Amino acid sequence: MEHVVLLDEAGRAVGTEPKATVHTTATPLHLAFSAYVFDGRGRLLVTRRALDKATWPGVWTNSCCGHPAPDEPLREAIRRRLRHELGIDSSDVELVLPEFRYHAVMDSGVVENEICPVFRVLYDGPPPTPHPEEVHDVGWVDWSTFCDGVVSGARAVSPWCREQVQQLRRLGPDPACWPVAPVTALPPAARHSGGCHNPVAPGHLSTL
Repeated sequence: MEHVVLLDEAGRAVGTEPKATVHTTATPLHLAFSAYVFDGRGRLLVTRRALDKATWPGVWTNSCCGHPAPDEPLREAIRRRLRHELGIDSSDVELVLPEFRYHAVMDSGVVENEICPVFRVLYDGPPPTPHPEEVHDVGWVDWSTFCDGVVSGARAVSPWCREQVQQLRRLGPDPACWPVAPVTALPPAARHSGGCHNPVAPGHLSTL
């Protein structure tokens, strides 16, 4: 059974809860991640969530989202989910928005309540092979075009993706040149179980 890491308001781990039961009308604050996968042409891999997802089914969003297991480095959690959901892998995973946090409510009343650091992934490999229980559809889209559509409201995306895009575009027009954030900027729980287990130079994630 998968568990997510519960957090206090300072971003410190305070326990765990099964992933299957954590999302309710009173979802506790917990640790997550979002990944934006780019190819060598600067295109973003966008995904449409599976139609039977518990939260935001059938909605287009960024490349991959998920939750690190207790004591699992975020970088490894991202690679695990990319392999599971999309059949792709990359060692080029960098932290770009270390403190992103959001709260969103579905029409059903189910709540997402996450501290959700955002990572850029550079990928040059075979086409994705989506897992049907996770991803309904995928596509590559020019980053600038995607940003313009999200910000203008012309392109409907998940609520977390909409907020993230607004912050990511401030990092510059070329995703490959975005500044890498230091692990020390992550919330405390992510530094321990999500950033690295060994000290690393600022701006670089552990390769563990």
